[in-house]
Amino acid sequence: MSDTQQRISELVKNNEVVLFMKGTASFPMCGFSGRAIQILKACGVETKGITTVNVLEDDAIRQGIKEFSNWPTIPQLYVKGEFIGGSDIMMDMYESGELKQALGKD
Repeated sequence: MSDTQQRISELVKNNEVVLFMKGTASFPMCGFSGRAIQILKACGVETKGITTVNVLEDDAIRQGIKEFSNWPTIPQLYVKGEFIGGSDIMMDMYESGELKQALGKD
């Protein structure tokens, strides 16, 4: 496993909610990342409870996360070590109540 894959694995395993995104929770740098943060807030997750990884600051992570999850786009959400998906999947899961349940906020 490469150093980058190891770093990603440790982030995902050691944090309850991890969002790989463009920008930060307080300053998203793309609409999809902003939407992902808003969905998590709507589920009752405080931004301090979200570990965010700004992929714009580290190109190895930006490329590595796509390989790690076998998912081509960013943002990517992980909850309790499990890959959830991007902002569209998050929205679908939010609307059905599944995301709140996965986050333990139901």
